[in-house]
Amino acid sequence: MTPLSRRSIVDPFHAIDIMSEALKLERSGRSIIHLAIGQPGAPTPQRARIVASETLHHGRIGYTEALGIPALRTRIAHHYQQQYGLEISPERVAVTTGSSAAFTLAFLALFDVDDCVAIPTPGYPAYRNILKTLGLNVVEIPTTHDTRWTVTPEQIAQAHAKKPIKGIVLASPNNPDGTMMEPDRLEAVANCCADHGIRLIMDEIYHGLVYDFPTISALKFSDDAIVINSFSKYYCMTGWRIGWMIMPEGMARTAECLAQNLALSVNELSQITALAAFDATEELETVKAGYAENRQYLLKRLPEIGLTSFHPPDGGFFIYTDISHLADDSMIFARDLLRKAGVSVAPGIDFDHCQGSKYIRLSFAGKKDDIEEGCQRIADFIAKRVK
Repeated sequence: MTPLSRRSIVDPFHAIDIMSEALKLERSGRSIIHLAIGQPGAPTPQRARIVASETLHHGRIGYTEALGIPALRTRIAHHYQQQYGLEISPERVAVTTGSSAAFTLAFLALFDVDDCVAIPTPGYPAYRNILKTLGLNVVEIPTTHDTRWTVTPEQIAQAHAKKPIKGIVLASPNNPDGTMMEPDRLEAVANCCADHGIRLIMDEIYHGLVYDFPTISALKFSDDAIVINSFSKYYCMTGWRIGWMIMPEGMARTAECLAQNLALSVNELSQITALAAFDATEELETVKAGYAENRQYLLKRLPEIGLTSFHPPDGGFFIYTDISHLADDSMIFARDLLRKAGVSVAPGIDFDHCQGSKYIRLSFAGKKDDIEEGCQRIADFIAKRVK
């Protein structure tokens, strides 16, 4: 048997494993409250679904331009003028199969095998795993509750001094904790990257889901930054697998050639549906208001049930909370909680190999009734555990 490649051996996405087990238990008849995955509980906006249905009825779905249909690229560029006051050429827009494909395109276009790329911890695990499969060296920069789980310019400079890094991947709001970089911090980080020749890749997929915090794109401070976003979160389109990337003009042809060869094009139906989703703001803002209500509920309820150490999320729909007073292994805790109480949560080990065993991540993207029931089950589970 032919052995598998070394670069294909990456850590599993434990939250997905938990979700899979939760779905299996649910199919067997168990009542499960799903708080593990960052997936909107609301459906794709009605206007977008109508357009998708009409598109299927009237014609075939075919190949498109590798970087996306012109109408969607233009509309995404217009979004940056509307939301951030930034003039972005549609030529700088690449439509991708979810944000995941955007990260792969960016990493392939910007870095060579054995280059060093920095990521924060805790952070989204797929950054680390995609980088590793592409033969890149991952430099982890630890963050803490005390620094609002955000990276400082000083940390970037120190990491670069130890071993030159070619790029850094940051998220604001961050996953798993929902914290954001203040505008002056974001500007300082962008300047630090420019000063040291480090390519800044910003994950902004939770923009739109921000609660009373200034929302500024990294593009305000750097035309050389690569910004990645998605229709999955704010636009409630996870399963449509549609995202985008804003890149410097000099990178566009390289990204196009890569996209042509890796995927030919993005699903045309998803692109047309995404274009219509831009016209569903009223419906989407109602969904966001539900997240805000869930967030306020959890900020009050979690301390009451014994989960007291977490940073209130500035955006997104996650809370990252310390469970070290209850367990020393977040994966075992998550599996016990699922099997004994019927609640799925994401183990912190996904997001941080060093300290993640002390944390779990809870999603508040679902229905409030489910979140209330989930909290009660967690409370009962904790009460039995501490007896």
